[in-house]
Amino acid sequence: MTKPALILFAHGARDPEWAKPMRRVREAVLQRDSTLRVELAFLEFMSPTLVDCARALVQEGFDAITVVPMFIAQGGHLKNDVPVLMDELRKAHPDVRFVLSPPVGEAEAMVQAMATYALGLTRSF
Repeated sequence: MTKPALILFAHGARDPEWAKPMRRVREAVLQRDSTLRVELAFLEFMSPTLVDCARALVQEGFDAITVVPMFIAQGGHLKNDVPVLMDELRKAHPDVRFVLSPPVGEAEAMVQAMATYALGLTRSF
């Protein structure tokens, strides 16, 4: 039986307040499915890293891990750094299925939500 987990993977920042929206997303996911294991991981400046987070999940027996980049679009990190990290994870844990989703900002629902938000700001004048 597959034991799935979800990693919300964000850039990270030196200011710890920066991660508040990521924590809110994690809580929103858990409110919708309290049985799913959901963790946050960061590319830089914050912990845990993606590798450390995935390693901990694998040690707990999770064998199907979806990584969701919490980025607006495909930039250098997603084109260059993340594929290397994903290859590293797959080599270190060959019995685990790792899936990398497209960046959250490129999902049509997110594009529409951002458009709705921007339009709403113009209506406040």
